[in-house]
Amino acid sequence: MRLGPEKNGGQAAQALGRSRGGFSTNIHAGCLDEKTSATLELTSGARHDAPVFEAVFAQLPAMPQLTYAVMNKGYDSDQIRQDLQSRELVPVIPPKRNRKKPIIYDTEQYQLREQVERFFNKLKQFRRIATRYEKLRRSKRS
Repeated sequence: MRLGPEKNGGQAAQALGRSRGGFSTNIHAGCLDEKTSATLELTSGARHDAPVFEAVFAQLPAMPQLTYAVMNKGYDSDQIRQDLQSRELVPVIPPKRNRKKPIIYDTEQYQLREQVERFFNKLKQFRRIATRYEKLRRSKRS
């Protein structure tokens, strides 16, 4: 069954896209710990992480106690680092390999990112999410 652009908005509207791994979806999450997700955003499998930063960060609730923003290499850009610093957050993002000027980051704080990986592991334990039975971003129940 093919998703028609007139019926469901097409592949882009449904967060489906081809990547090297095949036809897939990316889940971007803003997490507080391994059990608590504050925000989720779906994009097509071929979409990079950095452009989704604003959408994910805008949905996070205002929490003045946050001091560190721990993210993976996909979010390594000068613009994201400046945005985090303007919000008085310390960016803990390892530099990409192709960065011309290496950036120092707190490796001890970066170990907290393991909690986000545990969150994704728990999320994938739900068969409906792991296999993505509902192929649409917004599924309707009858």
